[in-house]
Amino acid sequence: MAKYKRVLLKLSGEALMGESGLDPAILSGIAQQIKEVRDTGVEVAIVVGGGNIWRGAAAEARGMDRATADYAGMLGTLINALALQDALEKEGVATRTQSAIAVQAVAEPYIRRRAIRHLEKGRAVLLAAGTGNPYMTTDTAAALRAIELGAEVLLMGKCRVDGVYDADPVKNPQAKKFDTLSYMDALKLRLEVMDSTALSLCMDNGLPIIVFDLNAPRSIVRAVMGEPIGTMVSA
Repeated sequence: MAKYKRVLLKLSGEALMGESGLDPAILSGIAQQIKEVRDTGVEVAIVVGGGNIWRGAAAEARGMDRATADYAGMLGTLINALALQDALEKEGVATRTQSAIAVQAVAEPYIRRRAIRHLEKGRAVLLAAGTGNPYMTTDTAAALRAIELGAEVLLMGKCRVDGVYDADPVKNPQAKKFDTLSYMDALKLRLEVMDSTALSLCMDNGLPIIVFDLNAPRSIVRAVMGEPIGTMVSA
């Protein structure tokens, strides 16, 4: 029995990567899990990052105009969304991709009421191009869309990180993992849960966040079912 009726899944772009570009096996594995979740009646919206293709902040550091760099990053998220859409449809999952910037040839425009209607009809909804605004991360887009669409939880699928730690577990083997964490502690300690704008948005609207390792076996399914996984950030 699933714990949640409607969820928003945030996937980092890096989590979709293989040794050379997008990995079809990873995309297929994620699609299979989303299908399993959908088959239980849970409504699923997905925000995909684009860090595997483009990072606006990195381009800005090399001298590119920040707004232009961020728009390029939004196109990167669209590439990832279309790849995941294809993987979902191969699993038999009815899918719609909506974009916050106009790309009529490949995606619907993001319209909140239409997205909700797709969810109610049992379709997975992929939300691309972040918020459509520069200077806003896909974490902020995920928090915003989750609140707009009435999701009960924000699932943050990370790449090779199984939760929130008090230090970088790769650099510090003694780093302590949190099973639960308050929004305020996450903000005060400047932990890398998500950017502060996104975290504040979740806190102000009481949206719980589960941070987990996307590569762990059946991690998406386990999170939706309410099994203890990763770190729960809440009030």
